[in-house]
Amino acid sequence: MTVTATDELRFLPVGQDDPLAEPLLAELAIEYATRYGATEHAVAKWLRGYPADEFAPPSGGLLIGVLNGLPVTGGAFRRFDDNTAELKRIWTDSRYRRQGHAKALLAHLETEIAVRGYRFVYLTTGDRQPEAEALYLSTGYVRLDEPLPADGEVYPLAFQKTLS
Repeated sequence: MTVTATDELRFLPVGQDDPLAEPLLAELAIEYATRYGATEHAVAKWLRGYPADEFAPPSGGLLIGVLNGLPVTGGAFRRFDDNTAELKRIWTDSRYRRQGHAKALLAHLETEIAVRGYRFVYLTTGDRQPEAEALYLSTGYVRLDEPLPADGEVYPLAFQKTLS
């Protein structure tokens, strides 16, 4: 198969309210609502509850992976502390899973995080997302015994990675 420019996954920096982010956030709301027994509306509101500037340069960012003009994966990061970025909202459209898009997304996010001067990447995730746990472990993240102290939401599974 010949790969053309339209067949390649491209990563675009966007704002939290960019139309490219909307389909992924909508599906993420459905997924979280189903897995954790919440309403889709409540989860959608919660997902958009962070101030947009937390995911904007210079201390944060949001990348959307676009394939053939469609958003298929995305994720964000924000400042956790002076040396650490925190990953948030890592997601791949259910129709495009198991194709390496999430690993490519993490690699692009980590590159951007390193460019911003962070030395570590940290994240927490829920305990009903075994696919996420497997992804992080397979890409060099180390599971911590417990989440780091933080203001705001904290989930039971915590991971950290040192950037080279």
